[in-house]
Amino acid sequence: MSRTDDEEHGGTRDEGPVDDRAQFSALLEDSAEDLYEHAPCGYLSTLLDGRIAKANTTLLDWLGYRREDLVGRKHFSDLLTVGGRLYHETHFAPMLRMQGEISGIALEMKAADGTRLPVLVTSTVKTGSDGQPLLVRTTVFDARDRRAYETELLRARQAADRERDRLQALTTTLQRSLLPPVLANVPDLDVSAYYHVASVDEVGGDFYDLFPLAAGTWGLFLGDVCGKGAAAAAVTSLARYTLRAAAVYDPDPVAVLGNLNTVLNHEYHGSDPRFCTVVFGLLTPDLLHGGFQITLASGGHPPALLMRADGTADFLPTPGGQLIGVLPNAHIATTTIHLAPGDTLLLHTDGLTEAHTNAATGGGARYGDDAFLDFGRALAPTTAPDTITAVRALLDTFGTGVDDDTAVLAIHVPRPPSEEHQ
Repeated sequence: MSRTDDEEHGGTRDEGPVDDRAQFSALLEDSAEDLYEHAPCGYLSTLLDGRIAKANTTLLDWLGYRREDLVGRKHFSDLLTVGGRLYHETHFAPMLRMQGEISGIALEMKAADGTRLPVLVTSTVKTGSDGQPLLVRTTVFDARDRRAYETELLRARQAADRERDRLQALTTTLQRSLLPPVLANVPDLDVSAYYHVASVDEVGGDFYDLFPLAAGTWGLFLGDVCGKGAAAAAVTSLARYTLRAAAVYDPDPVAVLGNLNTVLNHEYHGSDPRFCTVVFGLLTPDLLHGGFQITLASGGHPPALLMRADGTADFLPTPGGQLIGVLPNAHIATTTIHLAPGDTLLLHTDGLTEAHTNAATGGGARYGDDAFLDFGRALAPTTAPDTITAVRALLDTFGTGVDDDTAVLAIHVPRPPSEEHQ
């Protein structure tokens, strides 16, 4: 197209390309030296002995030095803090000599005014045509923003850890307050108990107790409140004190659980119902045959395990007992047994039988009632302390497979001294 044709079209056809060429020319004028001097990172060249041979303006401005203060007069290590110099001599420099390059090393450089500049350093060894090292080129990145972020992140982490520790201490204290400090001392009866905490972050709802009633009788109970946390703790506390108060008023096990059912159903019948499983027992010495007579009442609780002196073991039948607190009038199942010398009765919550046996391998096998019965049969005859020791060892084998708190209470009638070695 001729010049006249261009003019006929307004003379604007080449303005775009002309502007692009002008911008490109301006970029070419940004020389390599200017780019080196004012790069967004620091550049440093040192001789093999560490003496500074060259430094760009960016680094000089960061540190507040004049060029003549550094070049030929100081070593790279002179710009580092004491800890940085030690790391440079023991790690940085040896690794650079062996590998020819080292990158992303966090150090602190000292500015002329004594302040510290956190940096990330990458160094490479430049070699000649013969492969021999000539000098070291180092790139320095300002890490102040990163350090500030890491410091704030660490502060937040420490604050979170302190809060977690505080909550765990509070949870532990609350959990302890829901359990008896000591169990009652019953003549001619050995008693042991254990509470296994599944998570230190949450208060569980398991509870137990053994306490005196009228002369010659004792009450015992073990239960499990639905749920965890503060709400479950409130129900646990209410259940414990209601059971003890009700047993003083009327020690009949059915009446005791009936009172608890009325209280829970009345207090928690709204949009957030709360309930529990409980077994309550009335314990009296059997003066005629020796040992103790026990009447157990169960409200939806797993059956107790009786391990006899003759080496047999079975669950005590308490079928049909309903959850406590769900219905206005819950059905309570009862059974009465004679605990003879050498016998051991074990009460437990379902955290034990519902534990997963192979949690470490990602499996979901449930321990179950049958396995627990086999456990009791292998253990019998036994004592209360030995039973609790065995249960603790069993729970330890499950590891993280125990995802619910577990309470166990064992009572044992010792044999007369004359029979212990027979």
